[in-house]
Amino acid sequence: MDDQITLRVFKEEDLPFLDRICIDQDAIGPFEWAGFQDVRARRRRWEADGYVGADSSALAVALPDGTVIGIASWEAKDRGGPAGGCYEIGMALLPEHRGRGFGTAGQRLLVRHLFAYTFARRLEAQTDAENIAEQKVLERIGFRREGLLRDVRFRHGVWRDMVIYGLLRDELPASPGTGSDRAPNPVDGLSGTG
Repeated sequence: MDDQITLRVFKEEDLPFLDRICIDQDAIGPFEWAGFQDVRARRRRWEADGYVGADSSALAVALPDGTVIGIASWEAKDRGGPAGGCYEIGMALLPEHRGRGFGTAGQRLLVRHLFAYTFARRLEAQTDAENIAEQKVLERIGFRREGLLRDVRFRHGVWRDMVIYGLLRDELPASPGTGSDRAPNPVDGLSGTG
């Protein structure tokens, strides 16, 4: 499945996708929708750095024909160690592409990219306590459930519990068929970031 999608930098022709996730509450799903957002803010960010920055980045999850089906992101977290030692990752897919393995493949590619091309020692992810599908994906790619954060995210008019997951660099499963955790850069048009 990993070869059926790519992670790549956003292009100008992808801006309608970025607009959609700001204005369509069904686009990224009930666990991610935080309300309407200013679409100009996403466009300004794309114009400023193409969504690839030192502290946070976002990439397009794309099919081989270039169709954008989702967004993968990471953000530096200060956990008391050196800068760039910890990133929180996230992924959201359009509804018509969920449940087909693209989320698992995309997050696996993102994890491998971050461990291969940044100094990250730790990756973490948070997901709604009721988002069982995402919890299964995180566990499938090697993350460990570390705890429950009570009432930390406000969604749909209520405070929500979140589950936090972590993955350390030495816990990364070997690439299939290679016996190594060092894989070629799985992200098109991006290397050495972070």
